[in-house]
Amino acid sequence: MMADTKILALIQEDRPHDFNHVIENYQGSVDLSGSQFRGYDLRKFNLRTANMRDCYFRHSDLRGVDLSEAQIAGSSFKEAKVSGVMFPISVSADEIRLSLEYGTRIRELPEKSV
Repeated sequence: MMADTKILALIQEDRPHDFNHVIENYQGSVDLSGSQFRGYDLRKFNLRTANMRDCYFRHSDLRGVDLSEAQIAGSSFKEAKVSGVMFPISVSADEIRLSLEYGTRIRELPEKSV
């Protein structure tokens, strides 16, 4: 898969209102995989269900962002601001800490059947 360049451009141009409006009716999850978000302020973007695999978030501001249903495996969050972020339940606190401190890429735990 490749990131949807038209939707990615709305983030790059810092247009959260337009981005959020587009994905309200988007079929499936928006594909932002492999994107570079170094130093971006992503606080106003609705990324709850986005495919953000293999993304780079160094020094990004994600405070308060809901990533609860996002796909973030392979992404790195070195020195990102993540206070109040709702990470997917499949990502352990240790994975998040290691990514923030050392830039390791996120590994998701396999889903458990109930």
